[in-house]
Amino acid sequence: MKKLLLLSAIILLCFDLSAQIEYKVITSVESIVPNGLGRSRLVSSKETKDYKEFTSTQTDEDNTRNKAKRDEIRVKNFEETKLLNFFNLGGIRFQNIAANDAIITSKINSMSNEGWELMFVTSAVESKGDKTDNNGIFITRYIFKRSK
Repeated sequence: MKKLLLLSAIILLCFDLSAQIEYKVITSVESIVPNGLGRSRLVSSKETKDYKEFTSTQTDEDNTRNKAKRDEIRVKNFEETKLLNFFNLGGIRFQNIAANDAIITSKINSMSNEGWELMFVTSAVESKGDKTDNNGIFITRYIFKRSK
């Protein structure tokens, strides 16, 4: 009996040590620029970056600025799916919103079939919101995880 419990504990420990999780962020950027002049996309990186390569620590003794080059941070390999803008010349376009929902749902379902689990969704809007405002985006980040 003791051997069985010991063997079970060793097996569980091995599974816990080998269980690694990876995360992936997918971002939708949907234009809320009047007259359909903006661009809307669903974007996901096809490569990984180590944030430590672009991070500096500031202290009282050493407050030199971060010297990371922007071109080193940029990702060249990414997937970009076209989405429709929220507005056209006639105003808000509900058909475009429904079309974007269908495309985003397709992406989520595809990732789910690949073993990804949708964990969090967070959204934000950037717009002045006054009569002179000609800019604006609606951004949503979808955060997925899966076991490696």
